[in-house]
Amino acid sequence: MTNQLRTALAAVLVLSTASMPAQTGTVARPTKRAVRKKSESSLERTLRELKEQMQAQQTQIDELKHQLADRDAKLSTATQDAQSANASASAAATKAQQALTAIQSNHEEMQTLSSSVSDLKVANVGLAQTLSDTKRDVSTAMESPLAIHYKGIRITPIAFFALEDVYRSSAINSDINTPFNATPYKGAAEANTSELNFSGRQSRLGALFEGNTGPFKLSGYVEADFLSAGATSNENQSNSYTLRQRQIWGQAATQGGFAVTGGQMWSLVTETKTSTDNRTENLPMNIDAQYNVGFSWSRQAAMRFQKKFTSGLTLAGSLEEAQNIFSATNANQNFFFGSAGVGGGLFNSTANYSNNVAPDVILKATYDNKTGHFEAGGLVRWFRDRYYPVSGTGAVQATGAQNDTKTAGGFFVNGRVHATKFADIGAHFLGGTGVGRYGTSTLPDTTIHPDGTLAPIKNYQGLFSVELHPMKKLDLFGYYGAEYAQRTYYVSNVAGSVGKLVGYAPPSSSNAGCYTETVPTSTNGYGPGAAANCLGATRYISEPTGGFTFRLYSSPQYGRLQYQFQYSYLSRTAWTGVGGAPTASNHMVFTGMRYYIP
Repeated sequence: MTNQLRTALAAVLVLSTASMPAQTGTVARPTKRAVRKKSESSLERTLRELKEQMQAQQTQIDELKHQLADRDAKLSTATQDAQSANASASAAATKAQQALTAIQSNHEEMQTLSSSVSDLKVANVGLAQTLSDTKRDVSTAMESPLAIHYKGIRITPIAFFALEDVYRSSAINSDINTPFNATPYKGAAEANTSELNFSGRQSRLGALFEGNTGPFKLSGYVEADFLSAGATSNENQSNSYTLRQRQIWGQAATQGGFAVTGGQMWSLVTETKTSTDNRTENLPMNIDAQYNVGFSWSRQAAMRFQKKFTSGLTLAGSLEEAQNIFSATNANQNFFFGSAGVGGGLFNSTANYSNNVAPDVILKATYDNKTGHFEAGGLVRWFRDRYYPVSGTGAVQATGAQNDTKTAGGFFVNGRVHATKFADIGAHFLGGTGVGRYGTSTLPDTTIHPDGTLAPIKNYQGLFSVELHPMKKLDLFGYYGAEYAQRTYYVSNVAGSVGKLVGYAPPSSSNAGCYTETVPTSTNGYGPGAAANCLGATRYISEPTGGFTFRLYSSPQYGRLQYQFQYSYLSRTAWTGVGGAPTASNHMVFTGMRYYIP
């Protein structure tokens, strides 16, 4: 009940109490009727208000009942929905349990699949990087190819362009290469004048041709420079010199390590950097195109066979063009072994050629490991001449002429070790008979007996080298080399020359004029005096050398620019003859600038 209802009931109770007779027996007053009428009027009004309020309250109660009925209906619907949801949830739980069981049973498969997917992602990342790198490399190769391709052939250009100069304290009248055995004794006028020559003739052009058939690889190589002179070559104005063949050869190599090479190439005697491979020759770093005294080499036509083994061992053999360097004093005119070239035969008509009976045969074994490169080998040579009998009166007769062949040869060793990361130390030795032409000083191979048969001369050659690499751009080098030719002579018992000493550097020969300068021999200024009475047959030649190569710029894209410097002291000592054993020396300074294509 509300507060208004409580108030109305309290008023009714008051009015009822007021209308009741007094219990004390007192007499009622006359004004009570009026009071009663007034109270009745007030009561009716109150009851009416109460009735209205009760009707309003009833209306609210009816509305509440209606709302409660709606709520009960909704609760019933919700209960039904909940029951349905519970049933669905139960079914879902059952399915979830079944799915969980299936997932658990396939857990290992899922882990494997996840691992495979992860690996695939990593592989895809690597593949994407590889594709990116390949695209970049292909783009670079297309813009700047390392080689030219013609059908199945890969062609790699090879070249450098040089400006070089040489100063010699004693003139030899030679370009950038030094004929060591021609340095003059003091009696020669040119020993008292120096020379300074500039040259670009050591500039080089070449190319490597390669074709890989699968079972074997085919290669061809050509290399040329301008260190040759034609009949019209001079330095008066055009300074024109002829292109000369340095190397030109072809090769077939199998995957099993066997190779056959034929053509003009470096001799197998020449030290290599790797195995006995062509184009890995280990040459002194000198600017001098004749290299260094003590260095053994030749470039000539040859057929080379080599077999590489997985242990680092290589065995090789070579058949090479032969020639005979000859020197003799007091020789009789009763033999020959060659002749000047015939123009129609494409030999040089101003040069002599020996009539060879067999090629030089050279065998070599090499071994490579992380310590260095090591070589040992030998060579066999045959020298043939035709000699003629001499009559008792000293006349040479054709009747009874015969051919005679002498066998000669020697052995050689080369070794080069990587002493440190910045230093390589090497040593070379070649010794034997008739091996002088393989030394860079080209001391004689043979001399002659009085009867006209050839006599091989004992020769020795050696070179010690130190090459330093203190920084990427700088190489320092030092060499000391020497070559020796043994005195070889015989006493003649041939009519007309009985008692004479015949051969190489006989002690009876005169060296008396080797220190006495003579007057010019012509009026045109080109006839310097030559030492008279001076055989001066060389006993040994030595040369210490020092220098450096500094690479001013180096790029795999644009090539290399380098500056070089070399100083050498050349010393030549003769065998003792009448008048002593003369010596000659020469201070030589070389500088050069070269640009190598990449």
